[in-house]
Amino acid sequence: MIVTPVFVDTWGWVALGHRRDGGHARILAIYEELRAARTPLITSNFVLDEVATLLFVRERFDEAERFLEDLFEAVSRGQIVVEPITPGRFSRAWDFRRRYRDKPTISFTDLTSMAVMTELGLSRIVTEDRHFLQVGLGFELLPRLTTRPRTDGTGTRQGILT
Repeated sequence: MIVTPVFVDTWGWVALGHRRDGGHARILAIYEELRAARTPLITSNFVLDEVATLLFVRERFDEAERFLEDLFEAVSRGQIVVEPITPGRFSRAWDFRRRYRDKPTISFTDLTSMAVMTELGLSRIVTEDRHFLQVGLGFELLPRLTTRPRTDGTGTRQGILT
């Protein structure tokens, strides 16, 4: 059985790495489901730039550092693929920026993610960002309403990515 890869947006990583985030339990449940199904996870270097910036603002330094080190280790083990924003992808994102001029609040990083996703034929994305629906490119947002948060009550995230 072939498992379709899933793109993970900034929100997905930040909610996973910031345990006080309102979406932490939901994203943790989704992440565990994706790992159990051996779903390939794709993200981009632009997304990881945003994640690093936001986590160090929202989380204690040692917590942000630990999460990002775990994330980078998962990348080095091949559990997460980081797609680079090449000049071609950057240009495609710029084309999207001009096409979606009526949606000025879509971040350029989101537009680069859309460029990667369309190029790779990906439709599922871990995010709560409704911009991915508003562009009409057939993206499916995760979490879905049927996903249940983890209820073990531990609040721990040590080893989430391992």
